Amino acid sequence: MLQRLAASLRRPAAAPLAAAVRCVSSGSVDITVPLNFWAGKRRTSLEKRNRENVYEPATGRVLCHLEPCGAVEVDQAVESAKSAFSHWSKMSGMERARIMIETAHIIESRREEIAEIEVVNNGKSITEARLDVDSARLCIEYYAGLASTMAGWYNTQFFKTKSVQTLCFIMIIFLPLLYQGQHVQLPGGSFAYTRREPLGVCVGIGAWNYPFQIAAWKSAPALACGNSMVFKPSPVTPATAVLLAELYAKAGAPEGLFNVVQGGQETGSLLCHHPDVAKVSFTGSVPTGKKIMEMASKGVKPVTLELGGKSPLLIFQDSEVENAVRGALMANFLSQGQVCSNGTRVFVQRDILPEFLEEVVKRTQAIEIGDPLLEHTRMGALVSRAHLEKVLSFVDQAKKEGATVLCGGEPFVPSDPKLRGGYYMTPCVLGDCTDEMTCVKEEIFGPVMSVLSFETEEEVLQRANDTTMGLAAGVFTSDVRRAHRVVAHLKAGSCFINNYNITPVEVPFGGFKMSGIGRENGQVTIEYYSQLKTVFVEMGDVDSLF
Repeated sequence: MLQRLAASLRRPAAAPLAAAVRCVSSGSVDITVPLNFWAGKRRTSLEKRNRENVYEPATGRVLCHLEPCGAVEVDQAVESAKSAFSHWSKMSGMERARIMIETAHIIESRREEIAEIEVVNNGKSITEARLDVDSARLCIEYYAGLASTMAGWYNTQFFKTKSVQTLCFIMIIFLPLLYQGQHVQLPGGSFAYTRREPLGVCVGIGAWNYPFQIAAWKSAPALACGNSMVFKPSPVTPATAVLLAELYAKAGAPEGLFNVVQGGQETGSLLCHHPDVAKVSFTGSVPTGKKIMEMASKGVKPVTLELGGKSPLLIFQDSEVENAVRGALMANFLSQGQVCSNGTRVFVQRDILPEFLEEVVKRTQAIEIGDPLLEHTRMGALVSRAHLEKVLSFVDQAKKEGATVLCGGEPFVPSDPKLRGGYYMTPCVLGDCTDEMTCVKEEIFGPVMSVLSFETEEEVLQRANDTTMGLAAGVFTSDVRRAHRVVAHLKAGSCFINNYNITPVEVPFGGFKMSGIGRENGQVTIEYYSQLKTVFVEMGDVDSLF
């Protein structure tokens, strides 16, 4: 599956730049350069604060030190973004697209370097990290293509004409071609049209499971629409967002177009409350998403929230079992199970349950755990010691509540001495699960699959939808009518038929219920990074009542 994904994403690799960092194995990189970036270069914090340790998950050693940004630094970053916006928003869509395409080309040329730093900072396998970098590049390329469809009419030569008739003819003919633009004919030859315009300075707040990819997924549509951005990565994984900032700058973006400020809750609060910020886009947990929505509401700022999930995967007895097993593995063990859309509630129709469990346990036990920078590794380290302990506690709780550990769920100690301080565990399959168990109700965010049995379609749909979240869902069946019927009844924003966790950038991604607001990727995301203006054009005299 991963090989097929890689083949679909990868283009011929360009030669790496001379400055590219090459890692042979974990434990070989130290990061000493500043991780903040605004006004075109890396910055150190101006105010003296306690630096925070950032750890390498594969080894447990200190990788670098984080300098959190306070009010002074946040003000400077936002001011830098405001300055860039005044220039960037006036550029034509084609001009913006050229810079974005150049950024994508540079990412492609530095694919291996970026992927390796992502692994060092996050702990996922190098195979997955390469795919994440590819997704980031493709996202920027995709929105570069859309940028040219959103060129503002105020940037064209057409409005310099002295002829109202010529101007109106041009607008009537070409306005419908603008993305999301609408032309409405009104009585007497008058008409109205709509146009999409940028919001201003947008804030992106990223999660630690896909640091580089999320930075691209948020910045690409924002920049394509003519906005600038201040991005705050997770303080757990601060290393690669600043690389994206450097690549945008190298591609010719105005200074301050994409800025990076490091920090935790305090820094995020300063960004959300900042009067010059027009929008906030956040990826992370439901509780934090609620707080961000509350903070943004004080300034009536729009938000995009991509939050947690406890997604169901429904496997019917007419499924091809081998394919369903592969789907269940993809639904649970990518990025060490640290994926918000994971289908961790695996409902299997009773008649095929024994066959499914036998195969899924065998395949899970064969997953190779170890140094995430080695090619043969398929599961690396969890992101932190605290998170590893939290995930293991969920397994312990499941056992207390009556679930059966069919495999895994234990700390893993690699044979390589330098990895023994890392945050590893064996991927876990839990059997005999019921809907009331903690492992079934709460998001674990680790490599733990909970398997449940069901009898009928009606029954499993009711159970699958019995959750406050609705990010994703999946169904495996050979009956195409059932597949579409079931998907129509699943209360989730991103659904998969006979596959799972496939996220092409052309397709919107997001959830229902408490799993979020808005969408990432796809054309619809343009609506979340722009605002609609309506223009009325009178072609006759004013019909006044006075």
